[in-house]
Amino acid sequence: MASSKLTIADFQKHISERYEKSDRARGTPKTFLWFIEEIGELATALNGDDRANLEEEFADALAWLCTLANINEIDLAAAVSRKYLGKKRPKGHK
Repeated sequence: MASSKLTIADFQKHISERYEKSDRARGTPKTFLWFIEEIGELATALNGDDRANLEEEFADALAWLCTLANINEIDLAAAVSRKYLGKKRPKGHK
């Protein structure tokens, strides 16, 4: 699946195919805690100088975001398109 042309939809589908059964069993509250843990690891990596670790933590955060979207039946690509790719800027953004 490694590709420089990977889309949000492709990645979200990959995460679903690989992990969704166990993710749904865990449920949203516990999955959200895993996501927050990854965000904490990303915050730590952002304050360091290990580029490889920083890339890994960004990837982990994205994977867990996809997991949350999957178990809550949110199409991330569609949501991003609706909010950020329209003619109007999202409310509250510069």
